[in-house]
Amino acid sequence: MKSEILIPACSGQCIHVSAGRKITVIDLEGGQVVDFFAENAADPGEFLSTGVTIDCNESLRLNAGDTIYTNLYRPMFEVIYDEVGEHDLIHPCCRPEMYDFFYKNGSGHPNCLDNINSSLGGRRPIIHPVNLFMFTKINPDGSISVEAPLSKAGSRVVLESKMDVRLGIAACSVSESNCNSGRCTDVMVVVE
Repeated sequence: MKSEILIPACSGQCIHVSAGRKITVIDLEGGQVVDFFAENAADPGEFLSTGVTIDCNESLRLNAGDTIYTNLYRPMFEVIYDEVGEHDLIHPCCRPEMYDFFYKNGSGHPNCLDNINSSLGGRRPIIHPVNLFMFTKINPDGSISVEAPLSKAGSRVVLESKMDVRLGIAACSVSESNCNSGRCTDVMVVVE
């Protein structure tokens, strides 16, 4: 059975996905980051870990064929198709403190940490998602810069779930920088 879930700009959604199902994340208008997080449906203490994913893949990048791992070093998703090839594994979810630090506007600002926590019914103090479509340029001297995403209208990435999960997905809320090309838009998630 196929389901399509629209995630409006600056909001989040919980989606239950069984092992073996395919998850297609679509940037509807182009240039929009998607904070992609998940927890084991049977045990929220096991969750998506970008640090473990970097460790196991020995790379700061995700490519088709790569695996996304949990904090317990177990496969959670396989990337089976990717039209963009630039996704961020470094940055945590945006949050009020981040908006205060960079833009002095954190009070009441929609943010991915709250959106994912609310969707999953949790209170994680920090979440490190896979930031789909986010383009973090890594320079030879180790410095980084967030550039406008390379995704175009309709760009997609497809993952296969390796376990029963509860996805916490947010359409990123940062309009103050290049992160979302200076504006926030809706995204679509298709589960089949």
